[in-house]
Amino acid sequence: MPLLQRLFAYDAWANAESLQAVRGAATPAAAVRLMAHIAAAEQLWKGRLDADAAPTVVWPDCSVDEIATALGRLAGPWSTFLAGLGPVDLARSVAYVNSKGEQWSTTVEDILLHVVLHSSYHRGQVAYILRAGGFTPPYTDYVHCIRNGLVE
Repeated sequence: MPLLQRLFAYDAWANAESLQAVRGAATPAAAVRLMAHIAAAEQLWKGRLDADAAPTVVWPDCSVDEIATALGRLAGPWSTFLAGLGPVDLARSVAYVNSKGEQWSTTVEDILLHVVLHSSYHRGQVAYILRAGGFTPPYTDYVHCIRNGLVE
């Protein structure tokens, strides 16, 4: 699963870049809230993939340091999970209950793609907030990351 491993390495790099920019911008509350949501949502989806039904607050109230810790704790488990995947695993369906109490079932592959795309979506919102506040957001485009060898 080299592509998924690369996408998750990119995601971790881009999240760290965005969080560093939020920290440098004197932590605008709305941007901090979005970064906390990114970390919480990634934890929630990882738990669903692991059949861990522990409740996760998807919009937590966290400090920048707490967000950095949460994102850091996810790197190893995501890497281990992705390294153990095979094509059959990607097609496996995962049943879960969403935050609205609705029951759903989604394939592992679609969940993994959602995690990366969801984070990217919210990092775009963070960039907008930073720019509106007079700060220059980080350049977290995927192709920039790859061209510059920022992840393997």
